[in-house]
Amino acid sequence: MTALTNDVFAALANPARRELLRLLLDGPRTVNDLASHFDMRRPSVSEHLKVLRGAGLVSERKSGRERHYRLEAGPLMELQDWLHPYERFWRDRLKALRHVLDEEKS
Repeated sequence: MTALTNDVFAALANPARRELLRLLLDGPRTVNDLASHFDMRRPSVSEHLKVLRGAGLVSERKSGRERHYRLEAGPLMELQDWLHPYERFWRDRLKALRHVLDEEKS
């Protein structure tokens, strides 16, 4: 696992940061728009965005006095690659369980 993957896991550990990423699925948003979805002050949202930016999960573009944030999916793809063997493990385990349950019905 790379240092970047560790940063992504750390960033995703916080529910507010996961919600920020969900909000960014629809496209870029300003920090004020993002902050309006939370019961926290704008500087706190900015700190969460800073962590997400450090993990490579969002990018920031300044436009005048506004900052626009955009979801960056690359690190999530690396995370998916890391998680893939575990997904396969659980899929195989569930198939085996289904097989056992089907045999018990017979």
